[in-house]
Amino acid sequence: MRKIKWTLWLTLAVVTLAWLASDSPFPRPATVFSLRQVWIQYTGLIAIAAMSIALVLANRSCELEKSLGGLDKMYRLHKWLGIGGLTFSVLHWLLVKGVKWAVGWGWLVRPQRGPRPPVTSSVEQFLREYRGLAETVGEYAFYAAVVLIVLALIQLFPYRWFAKTHKWLAVLYLALAFHTVALLRFGYWSAPAGALVAVLLSIGIVSAVRVLAGHVGVKRKVEGRIASLTWYPGLRVLKTVIDLGAGWPGHASGQFAFVTSDRNEGAHPYTIASAWDPRVPQVVFCKKELGDHTSGLKDRLTAGMPVTVEGPYGRFTFADQRTHQIWIGAGIGITPFVARMKELALHPDRRHRIDLFHTTTDFSQEAIDQLVADARAAEVRLHLLVDSKHGKLNGERIRAAVPDWGGASVWFCGPPGFGEAVRNDLVAHGLDRADFHQELFQMR
Repeated sequence: MRKIKWTLWLTLAVVTLAWLASDSPFPRPATVFSLRQVWIQYTGLIAIAAMSIALVLANRSCELEKSLGGLDKMYRLHKWLGIGGLTFSVLHWLLVKGVKWAVGWGWLVRPQRGPRPPVTSSVEQFLREYRGLAETVGEYAFYAAVVLIVLALIQLFPYRWFAKTHKWLAVLYLALAFHTVALLRFGYWSAPAGALVAVLLSIGIVSAVRVLAGHVGVKRKVEGRIASLTWYPGLRVLKTVIDLGAGWPGHASGQFAFVTSDRNEGAHPYTIASAWDPRVPQVVFCKKELGDHTSGLKDRLTAGMPVTVEGPYGRFTFADQRTHQIWIGAGIGITPFVARMKELALHPDRRHRIDLFHTTTDFSQEAIDQLVADARAAEVRLHLLVDSKHGKLNGERIRAAVPDWGGASVWFCGPPGFGEAVRNDLVAHGLDRADFHQELFQMR
């Protein structure tokens, strides 16, 4: 989370510094109209910068994933950049429209314009010819982007429609890039702000074209076929075993992949619930009925069906320097820990002592028996809590069950709010925040 926050604030700081090095935030004389012109430029710069970097992140770069701590962190940053871009776009629009409205309502009087300085640059003259078109294109692209970003933030909006409509933001970005080039103050192009905009637009346009051309993740996709399906009615979980074709590089326990079983539905992310064995190239996914897509999988999927698997992604791989680890898997969040236990059964790790807490609302004796067997094979100490019998798990119960918890690292996968509550409790009692690892498994 710290990397996400630092990257977000660093983006805002770099753009702000470039703008301050290129213009004065308080021109003389400081009037509504002179300030408006300067701050229109600033809000536009922040908005296009946020959108440019968000598009870069949408390309799922392996290098950026490593730097930011996993694709889940990248998508959280992508989300906040989208919100930031939307916020500054609205401010930009209000500065443009608000003063015009105030003049029209008689609240402000527009000052008389003096003669414009002669244009000596053929490039500036060329850009001026497209100002009117750029203003119109930018305005309508803004309206469309607001709608699409708001839809992306509404969790009730079906994922399959989100995936399709969200892609159109790349088209709108290209329109807004044209708007930026034509309407950026010409003097900025020979200043730090112009150099920064040129870099941002270059990487943003390339990223947008890649998204529209369907090149995202293409090198990490392999074809597979469903080998078997197991339905656990008590848990409302579907276990899917997939035989993989050539090209899968292997995966670490705790990673996830995107699976496409229906092109119209698109790719959906799932945590991998199996250890990698190159002799048996398979991946296992456990999918809980949580939404419109997962609720119908047991009826749509069949053994032998072809699927596409893209990955692996994620850095939730249990790598740290502590000799004691505490795992917390809430509900379907147990999945990465199941994969790790299966890996430990094949390749024992004598360096770590592990306590696993699994708390669940739903109960299946068959699944619990399998979990107990996996924990025993991996030499993991299992703490099982069924909410209806044992009550809710919290930081206090974890500290009581593991007296020497303070020297351990904590790995959490489950509902974000629950994870935050546990983290805050343990940190308040002395845990180093850097020792709390949480999978932010939300792709929107």
